[in-house]
Amino acid sequence: MGEVSGLTRISVRTLHHYDEIGLLRPSERSEGNYRLYTPADLARLRAALTYRQLGFPLAEVTRLLDAPPAEQRRALETQLLLLQEGQRRTQATIDAVQAMLNAPGAPMSNEDVKAVFDGFDPEQYEPEVQARWGETDAYRQSKARTGRYTRADWEAIKAEMQGIQGQYVALMDAGAAPHSPQAQAVAAQHHAHIHSRYYDAPPAMMRGLAQMWVQDERFTRTIDQARPGLAAYQSAAVTAWADAQEAQD
Repeated sequence: MGEVSGLTRISVRTLHHYDEIGLLRPSERSEGNYRLYTPADLARLRAALTYRQLGFPLAEVTRLLDAPPAEQRRALETQLLLLQEGQRRTQATIDAVQAMLNAPGAPMSNEDVKAVFDGFDPEQYEPEVQARWGETDAYRQSKARTGRYTRADWEAIKAEMQGIQGQYVALMDAGAAPHSPQAQAVAAQHHAHIHSRYYDAPPAMMRGLAQMWVQDERFTRTIDQARPGLAAYQSAAVTAWADAQEAQD
């Protein structure tokens, strides 16, 4: 095992872990019960390391190593779509940060917000928002944060959300289930976006938002403008994410 560790620069501890989770179990044992790796084992390890470099989680790597070639190809095509969408999202964020550096400004007016978000008017819904959530910490936190945002801030927020939705759409087009590891990774990004930009959002609150996306036709209609069925897909993904987070507690 030490020789394999030296050749691959993978620690002995990591090799033990790979054995425990079934990712790489040595085909042979010495008389002293030491792990012995065959050429086929080393080929499997090289494939596993390649998948890891491409961004696949360990659980997905273990599954793909034993999957048919067609399924491996589908997984790679899905990963390519996600990476391309991530690249577009990163560039959009870079552009927004650059705009902020070049033209820092005062907090935006409602008309400015409407211009950034294609005519969406937040003041139209403010009475309803206050009636439903006005006494909550989340509402107060969101008002405090968004009240300080400049146009560059809102451009960055818009770019982030478009990037998240783009990843959901790519997964939908690739046939990935909402509870798949890839969709759960995007749901985690969705949570991080809301948590950092608006208010603290524990799993229970994210589940409530997910329900609202499909129960309130106004949200469904707006979200589905990006792709029909997107509201239901991201709702299912975020609900599965919230369930998994609570199961860990």
